Amino acid sequence: MPDQLPGLGAGVSDRDLLRLSGAAGVAAVASGELGATELFEFYRSRAAAHGTDSEDGLNCYTWVAEDGAPESVTAGALAGSPVAVKDLFCTAGVPSQAGSRMLADYRPPYTATAVARLLDAGALLLGKTNQDEFAMGSSNEHSAFGPVRNPWDRTRVPGGSSGGSAAAVAAGLAPWAIGTDTGGSIRQPAALCGIVGLKPTYGAISRYGMIAFASSLDQAGPLTRDVSDAALLLAAMVGRDPMDATSVGLPEAVTVPSRTDLEGVRLGVPAELSGAHIESGVRAAFDETLDRAQGLGAVVDTEVELPHARQGLAAYYVLAPAEASSNLARFDGVRYGLRAQTSTGDGDQGLMGMYTATRHDGFGPEVRRRIMLGTYALSSGYYDAYYGRAQRVRTLIAQDFKRAFEHVDFIVTPTSAEVAFELGAKTDDPWSMYLNDYFTVPMPLAGLPAISIPCGLAGAESGLGPGGNGLPVGFQIAGPPFSENRLLEVAHALQESIGFDGSVAWL
Repeated sequence: MPDQLPGLGAGVSDRDLLRLSGAAGVAAVASGELGATELFEFYRSRAAAHGTDSEDGLNCYTWVAEDGAPESVTAGALAGSPVAVKDLFCTAGVPSQAGSRMLADYRPPYTATAVARLLDAGALLLGKTNQDEFAMGSSNEHSAFGPVRNPWDRTRVPGGSSGGSAAAVAAGLAPWAIGTDTGGSIRQPAALCGIVGLKPTYGAISRYGMIAFASSLDQAGPLTRDVSDAALLLAAMVGRDPMDATSVGLPEAVTVPSRTDLEGVRLGVPAELSGAHIESGVRAAFDETLDRAQGLGAVVDTEVELPHARQGLAAYYVLAPAEASSNLARFDGVRYGLRAQTSTGDGDQGLMGMYTATRHDGFGPEVRRRIMLGTYALSSGYYDAYYGRAQRVRTLIAQDFKRAFEHVDFIVTPTSAEVAFELGAKTDDPWSMYLNDYFTVPMPLAGLPAISIPCGLAGAESGLGPGGNGLPVGFQIAGPPFSENRLLEVAHALQESIGFDGSVAWL
Protein backbone atom coordinates (compact mmCIF):
# COMPACT_ATOMS: atom_id res chain seq x y z
CA MET A 1 0.00 0.00 0.00
CA PRO A 2 1.24 3.53 -0.67
CA ASP A 3 2.34 5.79 2.15
CA GLN A 4 -0.25 8.32 0.95
CA LEU A 5 -3.79 7.56 -0.17
CA PRO A 6 -5.33 9.83 -2.81
CA GLY A 7 -7.82 12.39 -1.59
CA LEU A 8 -6.66 12.55 2.03
CA GLY A 9 -4.46 15.58 1.73
CA ALA A 10 -0.79 16.13 2.26
CA GLY A 11 0.80 14.77 5.41
CA VAL A 12 -1.82 12.11 6.18
CA SER A 13 -0.18 8.70 6.11
CA ASP A 14 -1.45 5.17 6.61
CA ARG A 15 0.01 5.26 10.09
CA ASP A 16 -1.90 8.45 10.88
CA LEU A 17 -5.16 6.78 9.83
CA LEU A 18 -4.40 3.66 11.85
CA ARG A 19 -3.82 5.70 14.96
CA LEU A 20 -7.30 7.21 14.70
CA SER A 21 -9.75 5.66 17.15
CA GLY A 22 -13.18 4.78 15.82
CA ALA A 23 -14.63 7.90 17.41
CA ALA A 24 -11.85 10.07 16.00
CA GLY A 25 -12.50 8.69 12.52
CA VAL A 26 -16.19 9.57 12.83
CA ALA A 27 -15.28 13.08 14.00
CA ALA A 28 -12.82 13.55 11.12
CA VAL A 29 -15.44 12.55 8.58
CA ALA A 30 -18.06 14.81 10.20
CA SER A 31 -15.71 17.80 10.13
CA GLY A 32 -14.71 17.20 6.52
CA GLU A 33 -11.05 16.59 7.41
CA LEU A 34 -11.41 13.05 6.07
CA GLY A 35 -13.61 11.67 3.31
CA ALA A 36 -15.91 8.78 4.21
CA THR A 37 -15.08 7.10 0.89
CA GLU A 38 -11.34 7.32 1.55
CA LEU A 39 -11.69 6.01 5.12
CA PHE A 40 -13.82 3.08 3.98
CA GLU A 41 -11.52 2.22 1.08
CA PHE A 42 -8.46 2.42 3.32
CA TYR A 43 -9.84 -0.25 5.67
CA ARG A 44 -11.47 -2.25 2.88
CA SER A 45 -8.19 -2.61 1.02
CA ARG A 46 -6.34 -3.55 4.22
CA ALA A 47 -8.97 -6.14 5.10
CA ALA A 48 -8.87 -7.64 1.60
CA ALA A 49 -5.06 -7.75 1.57
CA HIS A 50 -4.31 -8.98 5.08
CA GLY A 51 -7.56 -10.40 6.50
CA THR A 52 -7.99 -13.38 4.19
CA ASP A 53 -6.50 -16.87 4.21
CA SER A 54 -3.47 -15.91 2.16
CA GLU A 55 0.10 -16.85 2.97
CA ASP A 56 0.61 -13.79 5.15
CA GLY A 57 -3.05 -13.16 6.01
CA LEU A 58 -4.77 -13.55 9.37
CA ASN A 59 -7.87 -15.32 7.97
CA CYS A 60 -9.98 -13.07 10.17
CA TYR A 61 -12.53 -12.23 7.45
CA THR A 62 -14.88 -14.61 5.66
CA TRP A 63 -16.25 -11.84 3.42
CA VAL A 64 -15.02 -8.33 2.63
CA ALA A 65 -17.17 -5.72 0.93
CA GLU A 66 -16.27 -5.08 -2.70
CA ASP A 67 -17.65 -1.58 -2.42
CA GLY A 68 -20.11 0.19 -0.15
CA ALA A 69 -18.28 3.45 0.32
CA PRO A 70 -20.82 6.27 0.36
CA GLU A 71 -20.82 9.19 -2.03
CA SER A 72 -22.16 11.36 0.77
CA VAL A 73 -22.30 10.91 4.54
CA THR A 74 -25.63 10.45 6.27
CA ALA A 75 -26.35 11.72 9.76
CA GLY A 76 -25.69 9.55 12.76
CA ALA A 77 -23.36 8.93 15.68
CA LEU A 78 -21.25 6.53 13.56
CA ALA A 79 -21.64 8.28 10.21
CA GLY A 80 -19.02 7.23 7.67
CA SER A 81 -17.22 4.68 9.84
CA PRO A 82 -16.55 1.10 8.63
CA VAL A 83 -17.49 -1.68 11.06
CA ALA A 84 -16.61 -5.39 10.99
CA VAL A 85 -19.37 -7.81 11.98
CA LYS A 86 -19.05 -11.35 13.29
CA ASP A 87 -20.31 -14.01 10.88
CA LEU A 88 -22.93 -15.02 13.47
CA PHE A 89 -25.08 -11.96 12.67
CA CYS A 90 -27.53 -12.17 9.79
CA THR A 91 -26.93 -9.45 7.20
CA ALA A 92 -29.34 -9.19 4.28
CA GLY A 93 -27.86 -10.38 1.00
CA VAL A 94 -24.42 -10.94 2.53
CA PRO A 95 -22.93 -14.34 3.49
CA SER A 96 -23.90 -15.13 7.10
CA GLN A 97 -22.44 -18.56 7.72
CA ALA A 98 -21.76 -18.83 11.47
CA GLY A 99 -18.37 -20.31 10.59
CA SER A 100 -20.06 -23.52 9.45
CA ARG A 101 -20.36 -25.65 6.32
CA MET A 102 -24.01 -26.05 7.32
CA LEU A 103 -24.66 -22.44 6.26
CA ALA A 104 -22.01 -22.08 3.57
CA ASP A 105 -22.85 -19.01 1.44
CA TYR A 106 -26.21 -18.57 3.19
CA ARG A 107 -27.52 -15.08 2.44
CA PRO A 108 -30.42 -14.17 4.72
CA PRO A 109 -33.28 -11.90 3.63
CA TYR A 110 -33.04 -9.73 6.75
CA THR A 111 -30.47 -8.03 8.98
CA ALA A 112 -29.94 -8.60 12.71
CA THR A 113 -31.29 -5.78 14.87
CA ALA A 114 -27.87 -5.04 16.43
CA VAL A 115 -26.32 -4.62 12.98
CA ALA A 116 -29.30 -2.69 11.60
CA ARG A 117 -28.97 -0.19 14.44
CA LEU A 118 -25.29 0.35 13.65
CA LEU A 119 -26.15 0.93 10.00
CA ASP A 120 -28.98 3.28 11.00
CA ALA A 121 -26.40 5.25 12.98
CA GLY A 122 -24.39 5.72 9.78
CA ALA A 123 -21.87 2.86 10.09
CA LEU A 124 -20.80 1.02 6.92
CA LEU A 125 -20.53 -2.77 6.71
CA LEU A 126 -16.85 -3.47 6.08
CA GLY A 127 -16.91 -7.27 6.23
CA LYS A 128 -17.94 -10.42 8.09
CA THR A 129 -15.39 -11.87 10.50
CA ASN A 130 -14.35 -15.47 11.00
CA GLN A 131 -15.40 -17.33 14.14
CA ASP A 132 -15.59 -20.69 15.85
CA GLU A 133 -18.43 -22.66 14.28
CA PHE A 134 -21.76 -21.54 15.75
CA ALA A 135 -19.68 -19.68 18.38
CA MET A 136 -18.54 -22.96 19.98
CA GLY A 137 -14.89 -22.64 20.87
CA SER A 138 -12.27 -20.70 22.81
CA SER A 139 -9.54 -20.41 20.18
CA ASN A 140 -11.11 -19.73 16.76
CA GLU A 141 -9.67 -23.00 15.47
CA HIS A 142 -13.13 -24.58 15.08
CA SER A 143 -14.20 -22.75 11.93
CA ALA A 144 -15.11 -24.44 8.68
CA PHE A 145 -13.11 -21.67 7.00
CA GLY A 146 -9.86 -22.38 8.85
CA PRO A 147 -8.30 -20.93 12.00
CA VAL A 148 -7.79 -17.22 12.63
CA ARG A 149 -4.22 -16.15 13.44
CA ASN A 150 -3.24 -13.79 16.23
CA PRO A 151 -1.67 -10.60 14.80
CA TRP A 152 0.83 -10.51 17.69
CA ASP A 153 2.15 -13.96 16.73
CA ARG A 154 0.68 -15.76 13.74
CA THR A 155 1.56 -19.16 15.16
CA ARG A 156 -0.87 -18.52 18.04
CA VAL A 157 -4.63 -18.34 18.49
CA PRO A 158 -6.55 -15.07 18.81
CA GLY A 159 -9.05 -16.56 21.24
CA GLY A 160 -12.63 -17.39 20.44
CA SER A 161 -15.27 -17.48 19.38
CA SER A 162 -15.15 -13.81 18.28
CA GLY A 163 -11.47 -14.13 17.40
CA GLY A 164 -11.95 -12.85 13.87
CA SER A 165 -13.38 -9.57 15.12
CA ALA A 166 -10.66 -9.25 17.77
CA ALA A 167 -7.83 -9.98 15.34
CA ALA A 168 -9.22 -7.53 12.76
CA VAL A 169 -9.29 -4.68 15.28
CA ALA A 170 -5.90 -5.56 16.80
CA ALA A 171 -4.29 -5.72 13.34
CA GLY A 172 -5.74 -2.42 12.13
CA LEU A 173 -7.98 -4.17 9.60
CA ALA A 174 -11.07 -2.50 11.08
CA PRO A 175 -11.44 0.53 13.35
CA TRP A 176 -13.89 -1.43 15.50
CA ALA A 177 -16.03 -4.56 15.36
CA ILE A 178 -18.84 -6.44 17.06
CA GLY A 179 -18.99 -10.00 18.31
CA THR A 180 -21.02 -12.21 20.61
CA ASP A 181 -20.30 -13.47 24.11
CA THR A 182 -21.88 -16.66 25.47
CA GLY A 183 -19.27 -17.76 27.99
CA GLY A 184 -16.49 -15.25 27.30
CA SER A 185 -16.34 -15.10 23.52
CA ILE A 186 -15.83 -11.31 23.39
CA ARG A 187 -13.72 -10.81 26.50
CA GLN A 188 -11.27 -13.70 26.07
CA PRO A 189 -10.22 -12.91 22.46
CA ALA A 190 -10.02 -9.22 23.40
CA ALA A 191 -7.55 -10.17 26.14
CA LEU A 192 -5.45 -12.40 23.88
CA CYS A 193 -5.31 -9.74 21.14
CA GLY A 194 -4.67 -6.74 23.39
CA ILE A 195 -7.89 -4.79 22.82
CA VAL A 196 -11.11 -3.90 24.70
CA GLY A 197 -14.07 -6.29 24.73
CA LEU A 198 -17.42 -5.60 26.43
CA LYS A 199 -20.19 -8.08 27.24
CA PRO A 200 -23.27 -6.05 28.23
CA THR A 201 -25.99 -7.08 30.66
CA TYR A 202 -28.10 -9.89 29.22
CA GLY A 203 -31.00 -8.31 27.33
CA ALA A 204 -29.36 -4.93 26.78
CA ILE A 205 -29.00 -5.67 23.04
CA SER A 206 -31.49 -7.55 20.90
CA ARG A 207 -30.59 -11.09 19.88
CA TYR A 208 -32.89 -11.00 16.84
CA GLY A 209 -30.91 -12.10 13.79
CA MET A 210 -28.05 -13.46 15.89
CA ILE A 211 -27.74 -17.13 14.95
CA ALA A 212 -28.44 -18.81 18.29
CA PHE A 213 -26.00 -20.91 20.31
CA ALA A 214 -27.37 -20.73 23.88
CA SER A 215 -30.35 -18.39 24.02
CA SER A 216 -30.23 -17.64 27.75
CA LEU A 217 -26.55 -16.66 27.56
CA ASP A 218 -25.83 -15.14 24.13
CA GLN A 219 -25.23 -11.39 24.06
CA ALA A 220 -23.77 -9.06 21.43
CA GLY A 221 -21.10 -6.51 22.25
CA PRO A 222 -18.27 -4.33 20.90
CA LEU A 223 -14.57 -5.02 20.36
CA THR A 224 -12.54 -1.83 20.15
CA ARG A 225 -9.12 -0.34 20.78
CA ASP A 226 -10.27 1.86 23.65
CA VAL A 227 -13.10 2.08 26.16
CA SER A 228 -14.61 5.26 24.71
CA ASP A 229 -15.12 3.50 21.37
CA ALA A 230 -16.81 0.60 23.18
CA ALA A 231 -19.26 3.06 24.74
CA LEU A 232 -20.03 4.62 21.37
CA LEU A 233 -20.81 1.28 19.70
CA LEU A 234 -22.81 0.11 22.72
CA ALA A 235 -24.92 3.27 22.64
CA ALA A 236 -25.84 2.59 19.02
CA MET A 237 -26.86 -1.05 19.61
CA VAL A 238 -28.82 -1.07 22.89
CA GLY A 239 -32.58 -0.93 23.24
CA ARG A 240 -35.78 -2.91 23.34
CA ASP A 241 -36.80 -4.79 20.22
CA PRO A 242 -40.30 -6.18 19.53
CA MET A 243 -38.61 -9.03 17.64
CA ASP A 244 -36.83 -10.22 20.83
CA ALA A 245 -38.94 -10.65 23.95
CA THR A 246 -35.80 -10.94 26.12
CA SER A 247 -34.50 -7.51 25.10
CA VAL A 248 -34.93 -4.83 27.76
CA GLY A 249 -32.36 -2.21 26.80
CA LEU A 250 -30.65 -0.16 29.50
CA PRO A 251 -32.33 2.08 32.10
CA GLU A 252 -30.23 5.09 31.12
CA ALA A 253 -28.53 6.39 28.00
CA VAL A 254 -24.96 5.18 27.46
CA THR A 255 -22.49 8.02 27.94
CA VAL A 256 -18.90 8.35 26.75
CA PRO A 257 -16.65 7.82 29.80
CA SER A 258 -14.29 10.54 30.98
CA ARG A 259 -13.26 9.51 34.50
CA THR A 260 -9.53 9.54 35.29
CA ASP A 261 -9.54 8.53 38.97
CA LEU A 262 -11.09 5.74 41.04
CA GLU A 263 -11.70 7.60 44.29
CA GLY A 264 -14.34 5.78 46.34
CA VAL A 265 -14.53 2.76 44.01
CA ARG A 266 -14.44 -0.61 45.77
CA LEU A 267 -12.95 -3.49 43.77
CA GLY A 268 -13.40 -7.08 44.91
CA VAL A 269 -10.85 -9.80 44.15
CA PRO A 270 -12.48 -13.18 44.85
CA ALA A 271 -10.06 -15.97 45.69
CA GLU A 272 -12.27 -18.34 43.69
CA LEU A 273 -11.47 -16.40 40.49
CA SER A 274 -7.91 -15.27 41.06
CA GLY A 275 -5.97 -18.27 42.25
CA ALA A 276 -4.96 -21.50 40.57
CA HIS A 277 -3.62 -22.10 37.06
CA ILE A 278 -2.65 -18.49 36.33
CA GLU A 279 0.60 -18.03 34.42
CA SER A 280 3.18 -16.10 36.42
CA GLY A 281 3.38 -13.30 33.84
CA VAL A 282 -0.40 -12.91 33.76
CA ARG A 283 -0.50 -12.82 37.54
CA ALA A 284 2.21 -10.16 37.63
CA ALA A 285 0.33 -7.95 35.15
CA PHE A 286 -2.91 -8.41 37.11
CA ASP A 287 -1.27 -7.52 40.44
CA GLU A 288 0.42 -4.49 38.89
CA THR A 289 -2.98 -3.30 37.62
CA LEU A 290 -4.48 -3.72 41.10
CA ASP A 291 -1.65 -1.57 42.49
CA ARG A 292 -2.36 1.01 39.81
CA ALA A 293 -6.07 1.00 40.72
CA GLN A 294 -5.18 1.66 44.35
CA GLY A 295 -2.93 4.48 43.23
CA LEU A 296 -5.95 6.01 41.49
CA GLY A 297 -7.89 5.88 44.75
CA ALA A 298 -9.67 2.52 44.57
CA VAL A 299 -10.12 0.28 47.61
CA VAL A 300 -9.22 -3.36 46.87
CA ASP A 301 -11.04 -6.00 48.91
CA THR A 302 -9.53 -9.48 48.80
CA GLU A 303 -12.05 -10.89 51.29
CA VAL A 304 -15.04 -10.92 48.90
CA GLU A 305 -16.32 -14.43 48.19
CA LEU A 306 -17.98 -16.16 45.27
CA PRO A 307 -18.20 -19.65 46.73
CA HIS A 308 -19.96 -21.28 43.78
CA ALA A 309 -17.85 -19.69 41.02
CA ARG A 310 -15.63 -22.77 40.84
CA GLN A 311 -18.66 -24.75 39.67
CA GLY A 312 -19.39 -22.19 36.95
CA LEU A 313 -17.43 -23.97 34.23
CA ALA A 314 -19.13 -27.32 34.88
CA ALA A 315 -22.58 -25.70 34.96
CA TYR A 316 -21.89 -23.76 31.77
CA TYR A 317 -20.79 -26.86 29.86
CA VAL A 318 -24.09 -28.53 30.72
CA LEU A 319 -26.41 -25.58 30.12
CA ALA A 320 -24.86 -24.16 26.94
CA PRO A 321 -24.67 -27.52 25.08
CA ALA A 322 -28.23 -28.32 26.20
CA GLU A 323 -29.54 -25.10 24.68
CA ALA A 324 -27.35 -25.63 21.60
CA SER A 325 -28.77 -29.10 21.01
CA SER A 326 -32.24 -27.54 20.89
CA ASN A 327 -31.29 -24.47 18.82
CA LEU A 328 -29.32 -26.44 16.25
CA ALA A 329 -32.09 -28.99 15.71
CA ARG A 330 -33.45 -26.65 13.01
CA PHE A 331 -30.46 -27.43 10.77
CA ASP A 332 -31.80 -30.63 9.25
CA GLY A 333 -31.43 -30.11 5.50
CA VAL A 334 -35.13 -29.42 4.98
CA ARG A 335 -35.65 -25.70 5.41
CA TYR A 336 -32.36 -23.98 4.64
CA GLY A 337 -28.65 -24.56 4.60
CA LEU A 338 -26.82 -27.69 3.53
CA ARG A 339 -28.72 -30.75 2.32
CA ALA A 340 -26.57 -33.85 1.96
CA GLN A 341 -27.32 -36.09 -0.99
CA THR A 342 -28.17 -39.66 -0.04
CA SER A 343 -28.37 -42.72 -2.24
CA THR A 344 -31.50 -43.39 -4.30
CA GLY A 345 -33.29 -46.48 -5.53
CA ASP A 346 -32.74 -49.69 -3.58
CA GLY A 347 -30.17 -47.92 -1.40
CA ASP A 348 -32.42 -44.97 -0.54
CA GLN A 349 -31.91 -44.09 3.11
CA GLY A 350 -35.08 -42.03 3.33
CA LEU A 351 -35.72 -38.89 5.33
CA MET A 352 -33.82 -40.04 8.41
CA GLY A 353 -30.82 -40.84 6.27
CA MET A 354 -30.89 -37.32 4.81
CA TYR A 355 -31.13 -35.82 8.31
CA THR A 356 -28.19 -37.87 9.54
CA ALA A 357 -25.97 -37.24 6.52
CA THR A 358 -26.71 -33.51 6.52
CA ARG A 359 -25.85 -33.03 10.17
CA HIS A 360 -22.76 -35.22 9.88
CA ASP A 361 -21.44 -33.35 6.87
CA GLY A 362 -22.57 -29.90 7.96
CA PHE A 363 -21.39 -29.76 11.56
CA GLY A 364 -17.75 -29.86 12.63
CA PRO A 365 -16.45 -32.11 15.44
CA GLU A 366 -16.75 -29.51 18.23
CA VAL A 367 -20.36 -28.71 17.37
CA ARG A 368 -21.23 -32.43 17.17
CA ARG A 369 -19.56 -32.96 20.55
CA ARG A 370 -21.62 -30.23 22.21
CA ILE A 371 -24.87 -31.35 20.59
CA MET A 372 -24.30 -34.85 21.97
CA LEU A 373 -23.43 -33.50 25.42
CA GLY A 374 -26.54 -31.33 25.45
CA THR A 375 -28.87 -34.02 24.15
CA TYR A 376 -27.61 -36.42 26.80
CA ALA A 377 -28.10 -33.84 29.56
CA LEU A 378 -31.70 -33.30 28.46
CA SER A 379 -32.56 -36.95 27.97
CA SER A 380 -35.06 -38.83 30.10
CA GLY A 381 -33.55 -39.98 33.37
CA TYR A 382 -30.67 -37.50 33.24
CA TYR A 383 -32.47 -34.13 33.05
CA ASP A 384 -32.61 -33.57 36.83
CA ALA A 385 -29.18 -35.04 37.46
CA TYR A 386 -27.44 -32.72 34.99
CA TYR A 387 -29.52 -29.91 33.50
CA GLY A 388 -31.65 -29.30 36.58
CA ARG A 389 -28.64 -29.32 38.88
CA ALA A 390 -26.71 -26.97 36.59
CA GLN A 391 -29.63 -24.53 36.68
CA ARG A 392 -29.57 -24.58 40.46
CA VAL A 393 -25.82 -23.87 40.43
CA ARG A 394 -26.49 -20.98 38.08
CA THR A 395 -28.95 -19.51 40.57
CA LEU A 396 -26.42 -19.88 43.39
CA ILE A 397 -23.75 -18.10 41.32
CA ALA A 398 -26.13 -15.19 40.67
CA GLN A 399 -26.92 -15.01 44.39
CA ASP A 400 -23.19 -15.01 45.23
CA PHE A 401 -22.64 -12.02 42.95
CA LYS A 402 -25.62 -10.19 44.44
CA ARG A 403 -24.20 -10.61 47.96
CA ALA A 404 -20.71 -9.60 46.81
CA PHE A 405 -22.04 -6.37 45.29
CA GLU A 406 -23.41 -5.39 48.69
CA HIS A 407 -19.77 -4.95 49.77
CA VAL A 408 -17.94 -3.96 46.59
CA ASP A 409 -18.79 -2.02 43.44
CA PHE A 410 -17.08 -4.30 40.95
CA ILE A 411 -15.44 -7.72 40.75
CA VAL A 412 -12.02 -7.89 39.06
CA THR A 413 -10.13 -10.93 37.77
CA PRO A 414 -7.68 -11.86 35.04
CA THR A 415 -9.65 -12.35 31.82
CA SER A 416 -7.64 -15.41 30.85
CA ALA A 417 -5.24 -17.47 32.92
CA GLU A 418 -2.67 -17.48 30.12
CA VAL A 419 -1.55 -15.54 27.09
CA ALA A 420 -2.39 -16.71 23.56
CA PHE A 421 -1.34 -20.33 23.10
CA GLU A 422 -0.02 -21.99 19.96
CA LEU A 423 -2.35 -23.12 17.20
CA GLY A 424 -3.14 -26.81 17.65
CA ALA A 425 -1.86 -26.96 21.23
CA LYS A 426 -5.26 -27.83 22.74
CA THR A 427 -7.44 -29.07 19.90
CA ASP A 428 -7.01 -32.71 21.01
CA ASP A 429 -7.76 -31.91 24.66
CA PRO A 430 -11.29 -30.44 24.93
CA TRP A 431 -11.22 -30.07 28.70
CA SER A 432 -7.98 -28.10 28.60
CA MET A 433 -9.58 -25.89 25.93
CA TYR A 434 -12.71 -25.40 28.06
CA LEU A 435 -10.57 -24.24 31.00
CA ASN A 436 -9.81 -21.07 29.00
CA ASP A 437 -13.32 -19.91 29.95
CA TYR A 438 -12.82 -20.37 33.70
CA PHE A 439 -12.72 -16.65 34.56
CA THR A 440 -15.37 -15.52 32.08
CA VAL A 441 -18.31 -17.97 32.37
CA PRO A 442 -19.67 -16.93 35.80
CA MET A 443 -20.73 -13.48 34.53
CA PRO A 444 -23.00 -14.64 31.68
CA LEU A 445 -24.46 -17.32 33.95
CA ALA A 446 -25.55 -14.46 36.21
CA GLY A 447 -26.45 -12.15 33.29
CA LEU A 448 -23.91 -9.52 34.37
CA PRO A 449 -21.97 -6.97 32.31
CA ALA A 450 -18.20 -7.39 32.13
CA ILE A 451 -15.35 -5.79 30.22
CA SER A 452 -11.79 -6.81 29.44
CA ILE A 453 -9.12 -4.16 28.98
CA PRO A 454 -5.46 -4.74 28.04
CA CYS A 455 -3.21 -4.34 31.07
CA GLY A 456 0.25 -5.18 29.80
CA LEU A 457 2.37 -7.94 28.34
CA ALA A 458 3.54 -11.29 29.68
CA GLY A 459 5.97 -13.91 28.44
CA ALA A 460 8.96 -11.71 27.65
CA GLU A 461 11.11 -14.03 29.74
CA SER A 462 10.27 -16.79 27.24
CA GLY A 463 10.86 -14.60 24.20
CA LEU A 464 7.17 -14.48 23.28
CA GLY A 465 5.61 -11.77 21.15
CA PRO A 466 7.05 -9.27 18.66
CA GLY A 467 10.69 -8.66 19.45
CA GLY A 468 10.40 -10.93 22.47
CA ASN A 469 8.46 -8.27 24.39
CA GLY A 470 5.62 -10.55 25.42
CA LEU A 471 1.95 -11.11 24.55
CA PRO A 472 -1.14 -9.20 25.76
CA VAL A 473 -2.84 -9.77 29.11
CA GLY A 474 -6.46 -8.86 29.86
CA PHE A 475 -7.92 -7.38 33.07
CA GLN A 476 -11.60 -8.19 33.61
CA ILE A 477 -14.07 -5.92 35.45
CA ALA A 478 -17.61 -7.15 36.17
CA GLY A 479 -20.46 -5.12 37.61
CA PRO A 480 -24.07 -5.48 38.76
CA PRO A 481 -26.83 -5.70 36.15
CA PHE A 482 -27.28 -2.53 34.07
CA SER A 483 -24.17 -0.84 35.52
CA GLU A 484 -22.63 -0.28 32.07
CA ASN A 485 -22.00 3.45 32.48
CA ARG A 486 -20.18 3.03 35.80
CA LEU A 487 -18.32 0.00 34.44
CA LEU A 488 -17.13 1.97 31.43
CA GLU A 489 -15.99 4.87 33.64
CA VAL A 490 -13.84 2.58 35.80
CA ALA A 491 -12.42 0.79 32.74
CA HIS A 492 -11.64 4.14 31.10
CA ALA A 493 -9.79 5.46 34.15
CA LEU A 494 -7.70 2.30 34.34
CA GLN A 495 -6.94 2.14 30.63
CA GLU A 496 -5.87 5.80 30.60
CA SER A 497 -3.53 5.15 33.51
CA ILE A 498 -2.10 1.94 32.05
CA GLY A 499 -1.47 3.59 28.69
CA PHE A 500 -1.21 0.25 26.89
CA ASP A 501 -0.23 0.71 23.23
CA GLY A 502 -1.37 -2.19 21.11
CA SER A 503 0.02 -0.70 17.91
CA VAL A 504 2.83 -3.30 17.82
CA ALA A 505 0.22 -5.67 16.41
CA TRP A 506 -0.09 -3.64 13.21
CA LEU A 507 2.82 -1.21 12.84
